[in-house]
Amino acid sequence: MCGIAGFFAPAQSRPSHEMDAIVTAMTDAIVLRGPDDAGAWVDSTNGIALGHRRLSILDLSPLGHQPMDSADGRFVIVFNGEIYNFQDLRAELEPLGHSWRGHSDTEIMLAAFCQWGVVEATKRFNGMFAFAVWDRQERVMHLARDRMGEKPLYYGWVGETFVFASELKAIQRFPGFNASVDREALTSLLRFNYIPDPLCIYQGFKKLPPATMLTLKSPSERPQPNCYWSLPRVVEHGLDHPFTGTEAEAIDAFEALLKKAVGMRMISDVPLGAFLSGGIDSSLIVAMMQAQSARPVRTFTIGFHEKQYNEAEVAKSVAAHLGTEHTEMYVTGEDALNVIPQLPALYDEPFADYSQIPTHLVCKMARQHVTVALSGDAGDELFGGYERYAMGRSIWDRISWMPPVMKRLTAEALTLLPPGVMNTVGAKLLPKRLRHIPVGDKLHKLAEVVAAPGVETLYLNLMSYWKKPTDIVIDGQDPVTAITNTASWPRVSDFTHRMMHLDMETYLPGDILVKVDRAAMGVSLEGRIPLLDTELIEFAWRIPYSMKVRNGKGKWLMRETLYRHVPKALIDRPKQGFGIPLEIWLRGPLREWAEDLLSESRLKREGFFHPAPIRQKWQEHLSGTRNWHFYLWDILMFQAWLQANKL
Repeated sequence: MCGIAGFFAPAQSRPSHEMDAIVTAMTDAIVLRGPDDAGAWVDSTNGIALGHRRLSILDLSPLGHQPMDSADGRFVIVFNGEIYNFQDLRAELEPLGHSWRGHSDTEIMLAAFCQWGVVEATKRFNGMFAFAVWDRQERVMHLARDRMGEKPLYYGWVGETFVFASELKAIQRFPGFNASVDREALTSLLRFNYIPDPLCIYQGFKKLPPATMLTLKSPSERPQPNCYWSLPRVVEHGLDHPFTGTEAEAIDAFEALLKKAVGMRMISDVPLGAFLSGGIDSSLIVAMMQAQSARPVRTFTIGFHEKQYNEAEVAKSVAAHLGTEHTEMYVTGEDALNVIPQLPALYDEPFADYSQIPTHLVCKMARQHVTVALSGDAGDELFGGYERYAMGRSIWDRISWMPPVMKRLTAEALTLLPPGVMNTVGAKLLPKRLRHIPVGDKLHKLAEVVAAPGVETLYLNLMSYWKKPTDIVIDGQDPVTAITNTASWPRVSDFTHRMMHLDMETYLPGDILVKVDRAAMGVSLEGRIPLLDTELIEFAWRIPYSMKVRNGKGKWLMRETLYRHVPKALIDRPKQGFGIPLEIWLRGPLREWAEDLLSESRLKREGFFHPAPIRQKWQEHLSGTRNWHFYLWDILMFQAWLQANKL
């Protein structure tokens, strides 16, 4: 795992020493992504500068140094990530005449480019990556990003120069950078909690979408990214060619693929471990690791003293059963609160999934012991784990026949009473074990879903926080996204599979993978996600819905596989989110901080938001009549980012 940066300027527009100084300053801004080594390569004749920061994982010797040249001198690359099938590629390339200086995957990539060309070689890579490669022969620059978007890559133009980097803070170091806030991106932040690809918080800059490649022959070009792999086509092919074996055969096939994926991600020349929450996904990853390890696997969990947020006891039991070397740390509210001032620097564009806080804490704790950590992310998207899948399907089955007027009347009936009143009634009349549920909030949320005229709007409502963010953002506009661009959807008739596809296309790369990458890289830790193995993704889309969701519970296939390794009694329990008591903190220790960022005078002066609806939600939240912490956190994360960047 590393950090990359560079630029493509008009030929001979800057001397070599100046280009070297600029690209070095850019990579210095992302030193946490690669604290072990740094390098720069400059070709002033063609206007190319490539910079690299290295977190040494494979081939710790100088032979793994980047930027790296191909053996024939044609290609020069800077690369962030890991190619997990590099050993298979090496075995394929050696009979074709290729030999090696070291044993890094970067060297294998360069040989693959020489043998098959950049595009065809990239199609063969199974891994997480973002790279820039300069083709000296064709005088062409290629940028590419992995299939699911595990590794970030931003790009844009400053004047006549094309610039790119793993993080925006590197691009900000380029002379003349002076971008303004993109209000479409800001509108999306309020709707989704994150800024989806290809949008970027800075106007004129973009994120390279997953599974795409950008090719430039000159910095004056404005090309569009081209896909080298298509998730919609994988979805269509999988559903058109479903798995036809028995349930036992499906479990066997899945376990074999997962074990292989985990094994490839255990290759490392530095200490390695795994995050363990005690849930289905992380427990299964650790089980597959321990099955292939001659010594106890290092596992890491953070716990909270608040029982409703604590999974540490379950994780400890799973670790004991599997025989791992387990480390846990209980964190206090003060520990979590101390992370908040660091968030604008960690997530260098606004990001508002508040589980970013515990994710950073567990990464920080793991980094004290290992340099690489495997995680169980993506199980929900691949195997139907989110509650909204079963809920959305159930609601849609019940309301899809209704004409629009009946949907509207049903929604109005659900919202006859204010949510605060209904919350109070529920707290008094519901059974004691259910009194914590905000009934009014839930029914008003249900009303928004019921009122959806079609499946597209229903999913958008389920995934939206601020339902009308254009009413909040001054001059805001809702951009076209993968959720609203139905022309790009695969041919999927099943509502749940459609939600799962859209989650993989949007929520997974835009939220989950951003959170994991920035939290890990902020402490110089490499995170690896076995469930995003290319073969596993393709297999998962062949599995019928009945082997994903059964009796209202998701991840059936993963559960049955895990039961072979961990007792069912340890695993079967209600799903917990990886969260913190944010709604309480905003009324307590975070109140003064939030009030300053949300003050009416400040909001008016900065000119990004209409203050009235924000102030209304803030007052309702403080009074306890409503819980608006999700909505307010969107605003607060932008405000904190704005303050940190002095815009």
